[in-house]
Amino acid sequence: MSEDENDPYDLDSGPDPAAFAAAAPEPSIDGIDGSGEDAEGSAVADAPVYAVGIGPGNPEYLTPRGRRAIREADVVVGFETVVDFVADETDADLLTCGYADEAEALSEFGRRVAAGERGTAVLMGDPNHSGYQFLGKVQRAVERPVRVIPGISSLQIAASRARTPMEDTRFVTLHKSGSLDADLDRLAEAVGERHLLVLPRPFDWMPGDIAEFLVDSGADPSLDALVLERLTHDDERITRTTLGDLRESAGGSGPDSTPYSDLSVLAVRAPVDATD
Repeated sequence: MSEDENDPYDLDSGPDPAAFAAAAPEPSIDGIDGSGEDAEGSAVADAPVYAVGIGPGNPEYLTPRGRRAIREADVVVGFETVVDFVADETDADLLTCGYADEAEALSEFGRRVAAGERGTAVLMGDPNHSGYQFLGKVQRAVERPVRVIPGISSLQIAASRARTPMEDTRFVTLHKSGSLDADLDRLAEAVGERHLLVLPRPFDWMPGDIAEFLVDSGADPSLDALVLERLTHDDERITRTTLGDLRESAGGSGPDSTPYSDLSVLAVRAPVDATD
């Protein structure tokens, strides 16, 4: 089903593109190796579109398979801030967008792919951690199967820096459109019992706003909190504080009203008994 730019997704009435992306497993892609070529090296007409997680933005964390899918594409689509990180990796035409014009960019991407060009969509981090809305829109825009190439997520880096093993952690992304009520309830349910790793939503649900919500929901304000910004970049910064102190930065509405970057992860550590 092709994307109709005159009928964009309305998250209040559905369907949520994340649900569309997760509705079924990836289809089998018979006769195609990882490059979208057959055994003789010829391009296959129904070669997949790739959805590549580019990692946290440091090119050293871009996987070789992801780099190859970007390099061999004829056309690459993604949000401008994401495409900028990989622009030097490819000679493909770059279709950049923001939220306001993503339907137009994806429609053009779909037309180019339908005409036989190799297409790759790029997403920050790992699509499996925070990219399913955009993945669903890509999948809806093209007539070919979409194959995800996972990336190194900032969540994985944050878990390492904060020493919050994934099996003991509740992860929630707020970096999406639509209602966040169910996601916030999951955080309130787990805080203090499990570590939390949270992707904030710029700029209405930043680390301070999340801290305020958790404390108001009954969380211990003395819990350790870390705000991990621009992970793996030269200007990486980690703020180590408490949930109670972090809530003092709540209430912002734009980049100038919060002390934290839009490329941030919030970690809230549960108490750990290391004496056993």
